[in-house]
Amino acid sequence: MKWHKKTSILVMATAILTLCAGLNYAASFPLPPPNQDLIGRVQYVSARYADTLLDIARKYDLGYEEIIAANPGIDPWIPGEGTRVTVPTQFILPPGQRRGIIINLAELRLYYYLPEKHQVITHPLGIGREGWATPTGRMTIIEKKANPYWRVPKSIRKEHAAKGEMLPALIPPGPDNPLGHFAMRLSQPQYLLHGTNQPWGVGMRVSHGCIRLYPEDIEALFPLVPTGTPVEIINQPYKAGWGGNNLFIEAHSPLSEQFTAEGNNLTPLVKAIIAAYGDVRPKTTDLREAQQIATQHTGMPTPLTQTIAYNKGRSLKEVQKLSTQFMRMETALTIQQTINLHSEDPQATLP
Repeated sequence: MKWHKKTSILVMATAILTLCAGLNYAASFPLPPPNQDLIGRVQYVSARYADTLLDIARKYDLGYEEIIAANPGIDPWIPGEGTRVTVPTQFILPPGQRRGIIINLAELRLYYYLPEKHQVITHPLGIGREGWATPTGRMTIIEKKANPYWRVPKSIRKEHAAKGEMLPALIPPGPDNPLGHFAMRLSQPQYLLHGTNQPWGVGMRVSHGCIRLYPEDIEALFPLVPTGTPVEIINQPYKAGWGGNNLFIEAHSPLSEQFTAEGNNLTPLVKAIIAAYGDVRPKTTDLREAQQIATQHTGMPTPLTQTIAYNKGRSLKEVQKLSTQFMRMETALTIQQTINLHSEDPQATLP
């Protein structure tokens, strides 16, 4: 009887701590107007004696890769009491329509738009590891389950059997279920958005292709997302967008398969910048600065130094001249990318 009482107290305490973890940082932001793309702000905290970077990441609804990329040189397991830690809670909204759920694999992050409430919600994710990649494409939520059973695919059972681990065909709800307490099935039905019993994997590539969230995040998201919600999964290492009158770039490390096939390809960066400018054309852009931001992969929006010229009110000849100058930026970046890929210094193109 005493054991059951102690166990109940422990379970309640754990639940309260988990709830508090989700309440430490609001993952909902006002939705900016169509010509603005920046949400949130970068924060700075002092690590406590017992903190790891993962503790701080979860407190502020960040994933492993995000907190590590923003704090190079800091030991993730023992940052040290009083160490100033960058908390990268500012984001450029992903490209495309602002509706439904957008998942950016390179960013390991989800965005859910609530236009009727003028809000956008964002959470970190764990995604499929190399060899079990999460697919890109347009899908919908077709089913939602609380306390789901996990029907273990034969491929996964076979993989575990090769390591001497025998998995059952069906795992019931409970602490041993890797789906956690909530799951939402995509229209590619072998893939789910779900919770996890291993929250350390959020912000990493550790799954068999499904998309996992912190338990507190999926619990908050689950009642907000109706069946039929559109889901678009993209893979954009580079984003560009406007914060006020400044153009920002956000650079993430490409997925390992992408880096192996293409190296540190800057063409997506150029396309992101061009898309962000739209009808606006820059007179000058600091190409070295753009390249430096792109290759550092901090994952944080960084303003790009520039002089802006608007087409409105200009003659066709002036517009064509400015457009030509703008396209030189693309050519220069592409040339620089080629130089990097063939550099004798192997560190030149590494993230």
